[in-house]
Amino acid sequence: MAHRKAGGTAKNLRDSNPKYLGIKLSDGQNAQSGSIIVRQRGTAILAGNNVSVGKDHTLFALKSGTVKFGSKRKISFNGATVVKKVVGVI
Repeated sequence: MAHRKAGGTAKNLRDSNPKYLGIKLSDGQNAQSGSIIVRQRGTAILAGNNVSVGKDHTLFALKSGTVKFGSKRKISFNGATVVKKVVGVI
């Protein structure tokens, strides 16, 4: 015989682990070769000089130097001009 009444299941008690996204090195900071500059979902910030893109869109430095952020005009898929952020290592 049961000693407790049947309890319902709760659907909202789960949570995902934090992903720690964002800018890891800001403008003017020194970057070593291979150091992560930006962790992002999608390409919100584009890779510039001496920066490469990982398979999860992480931007990392290819050479040691100083991090520089800038902007660039790009033509979107529908023909509109959009301004995108670009990060490079100088």
